[in-house]
Amino acid sequence: MEDRFYPDSMFEEAERREAANREWKRKERSNRILERYNEFYNTECASTPTGGAISMEHLQIITLQSAIDALRCEHLNQQYNFIAISDIEDLIEGLREQANEYLERVRKLKGEEK
Repeated sequence: MEDRFYPDSMFEEAERREAANREWKRKERSNRILERYNEFYNTECASTPTGGAISMEHLQIITLQSAIDALRCEHLNQQYNFIAISDIEDLIEGLREQANEYLERVRKLKGEEK
């Protein structure tokens, strides 16, 4: 029986595809967490009375609790005792992109240029 070897290019392509798949899954997970965060945050902010006195500390509490709730939902079927730093960094990056997109839309509506 003769040995058959696969060309290195096949392994390289498989590794490239696996890396692309991992990146896609990470991005999808990050987007899901951001969507959940927005949902929790908006629900909490909508429940505050209009014109009610709320301090910056209260907004920070709502923000942090919303982030924790979003991450808990992502890890629902696992024992949840810690938050991965990468999850928090991805959430921060998603919020930064969302905030920049909002500011850009406001600038366009006002007719301002960067």
